Formats: sequence, C-alpha cells, structure tokens
Amino acid sequence: MIYTFLAEGFEESEAIIPTDILRRAGFTVKTVGVGGKTVTGSHGIPIVCDITAENTDTSSLEAIILPGGMPGTLNLEKDAAVQKIIDFSYQNGILICAICAAPSILGHKGLLKGKTATCYSGFEKDLTGADTLQTPVVMDGNFITANGPGAAFKFGFEIVTALTKDGKKADELKSSMKFE
Repeated sequence: MIYTFLAEGFEESEAIIPTDILRRAGFTVKTVGVGGKTVTGSHGIPIVCDITAENTDTSSLEAIILPGGMPGTLNLEKDAAVQKIIDFSYQNGILICAICAAPSILGHKGLLKGKTATCYSGFEKDLTGADTLQTPVVMDGNFITANGPGAAFKFGFEIVTALTKDGKKADELKSSMKFE
C-alpha cells in the first residue's frame, strides 16, 4: 500500500501524476485526505480522497508521498496523523517521498541529516543537515525528494524504480506514456 497525502492547498500535479504512474505500474495507491475526505488543491481543484488520515493502516505500507504546494505543505506538517505515519515510515525503513516544499517537513524533523536531497528553490534552508542539489529528483536511502511540479513525472518514475528494485517497469511506463 502506498499513501499519497493531500492537505488543503496541495500542489495538484505533484500528487496526481505520481499517483497515476504508480497505479499504472500496478501498485495499490490510496489518496489520503488530511482534514476531510474532499481536499482542494492550491489551484482550486477539489479531489475526493479514498480515505482520511485518521483511517490509515500501516500493516502493508510500502511508501508515502508528500506533495508540496502552499499552504498544503504547512497543513501536512501540522497534522498529527501525518506526523505519526512519517515517524512510522522512518523507523521501519519505508520509502518516504516528498516533492517541492514538502521535503522541508522531513528537514524540520531532522530526518535528512547526512542525506542528499532536493526541494523547491528557497526551501534549502529547511532541509536541516542535508546536502542539497539543484536537480529534479534525488534518491538517498529510503528518501526520494523532488524539486517541484515540473519534476512530478520523474518523481513518479523514480518511486516505481525504487519499489521494483530496477528501472525496467519505469522504462516501460515512460515509453507507453510517451515521456521523453
């Protein structure tokens, strides 16, 4: 099970594109509403989520996705259920994926110390202890970070690669989706 967390003000493309890619790859992905089942993105697009944050179950958790956007990132960070899932994922070596401003959540928790990461320009200062790069996507250990909406496809493909332990499925998807 993979959870994509959506809080009011999330960046729509950073949530939907990786979720779509992972579902095409055959993974079970649930959109998780923070603060309710219907969540509106930063560009006014409402999404009806599969479940709410209070109804998550970690028994078969493979990965979590934290989309960026403002104030979505701030709303994710202040939610106790999201924090609990991040902590559980970190403690159990589960893949933690954050894009745009959302890597700042991990940085504020000190989880990126000694890691290489990327984020939306201007949030580097929030990635406490991380070596930051100005590249679209970075994987280090069980963390995948990406720098913004334009990296959403690469971010999704990188998550597929990490979960399948090779790039074959991601390459097949890139071809079938006409990604260049």
